[in-house]
Amino acid sequence: MYKYLILILALAVMGCKNEVPKPKAIPLIQTVKRPAVTEGRILKIDTALYAKFDRQVLSDFYNHFAHETVWQSSNIRKVILNELAQASQEGLNPEEYKIKKLYDFEKRFGLLSDKEMVDYDLLLTHNLQKYIKHISQGRLNPMALYKDWELNPKKTDVVKILLNSYKSTDFLASIDSCKPQHLVYKRLKKALVLLNSFPKDTLKKITFGEKIIPNDTNNVLLKIKQKLMYWNDLKKPDSLTNIYDSRTVTAIKKFQTRHGLAADGVIGKGTIAALNFSKEQRRHQIIANLERWKWYQQDLGQQYLIINIPDYTLRVVHDNDTVKTHKIIVGSAKRKTPVLSSKLSYAVFNPTWTVPPTIIKEDVIPATLKNRNYLADKNITVYDADGNIVEAANWRASRARGYRYVQSPGTYNSLGMVKLIFPNRFSVYLHDTNHRDYFDKTNRSLSSGCVRVENPLELTAYLLNDTIQYSKTKIADILKTGKTQNVKIQATTYLYLWYWTAWSENDKLLFRDDIYDLDEDLYKKLRY
Repeated sequence: MYKYLILILALAVMGCKNEVPKPKAIPLIQTVKRPAVTEGRILKIDTALYAKFDRQVLSDFYNHFAHETVWQSSNIRKVILNELAQASQEGLNPEEYKIKKLYDFEKRFGLLSDKEMVDYDLLLTHNLQKYIKHISQGRLNPMALYKDWELNPKKTDVVKILLNSYKSTDFLASIDSCKPQHLVYKRLKKALVLLNSFPKDTLKKITFGEKIIPNDTNNVLLKIKQKLMYWNDLKKPDSLTNIYDSRTVTAIKKFQTRHGLAADGVIGKGTIAALNFSKEQRRHQIIANLERWKWYQQDLGQQYLIINIPDYTLRVVHDNDTVKTHKIIVGSAKRKTPVLSSKLSYAVFNPTWTVPPTIIKEDVIPATLKNRNYLADKNITVYDADGNIVEAANWRASRARGYRYVQSPGTYNSLGMVKLIFPNRFSVYLHDTNHRDYFDKTNRSLSSGCVRVENPLELTAYLLNDTIQYSKTKIADILKTGKTQNVKIQATTYLYLWYWTAWSENDKLLFRDDIYDLDEDLYKKLRY
């Protein structure tokens, strides 16, 4: 018995030893192979100095160089300094990257002490890392700024990018690849260059509250013509008059087109408001838009729908070519359309419309209180919490916000004949409308958040891409039945609901009304 006890204890001890966790293997840091040093000197860095900066990111980078100085090459330093000095071309502020201090170190490079040499190396690396992060994903986090924005967060591996740049045969090209490559971003950079070429703006604001039509005479036309000449929409005449002549009408139409206004030649509040923007205000607007485009993802996919909310335009892009363009109606300033990225899921023909809470509170309840026939006129069925139909006579204002309101399919339905669904937390979608005359308006910030699309059946047929089951004729037959039918969109098609108010085309500055008042506020957050 004694021998058995000894054997059991021995086995137990052996088992405990087997359960001792093995120490985790520490990943090996691969030291970068340096080229032969022909200038400068390599110095050891006291790692305690990292505490003055973004310690971890700096430490991770210098780990690959055995915690020794890196920037011995004068050519590479020149590239870095030039890039930081020209940060304004990306809408960034060079002063944020300590450019003056860096240039001071560089001018004295041959005379720097060992301590100053280490300080310069660290300062250069820290600010380059910061710059890479800013050009890759922007300075600010949109998700922290806006409750109604939902974009996939961009994560920048700054250390990896900088190491790859160091190893690259073209350091500058490697850094440039971090910047947004989308055409709109490049056009924004061009817009900033174009704007900076304009002389100092000393023109005063125009105060005018009426309308001016061709052949009118008005003294305010002198100031209007000066503004048009400043922006190169009107060639400088021999003398200025207070007559709204044909040359000025042509110039106004050019100006209106560049600003997304109705190019009717009538000078009203919208045209005056756009004329009153100063050069500096337009610069702020471009910089705000450059920041936004750094938030947006780079790879948009083979096929996608891209919507510019302030431009009221939806474009279908396939293999980098715009194949279709549709007018849209977007949310009002009170009920904004959210900014988001998603993927189209399916189309719904003959959709019902479940009225959202905001519209129930602000539209349906007040209208029903005034007229109990409102619900029947709009073909809306009311359900209580148990799913029972609530007749108009039994509708109670005290319970009104607890009811569910559903509008039946049909031409009178607020969603029209079709809607396009994509996952998002805001419950918004693309849809038809029973107010198609609204597409003739210039200002189409009219909806309750969802996006209404002109000619949506044409768009839907293109997306379904099935000429047998879902040709225009077959779709018409489905609509005639009045029955709700869901159809999956087979081709992977992404959707980008984005917001930008400035760009350039053919050396012309283009601007749109900042319908949600985001530009100036964003600029202030970027600069202060």
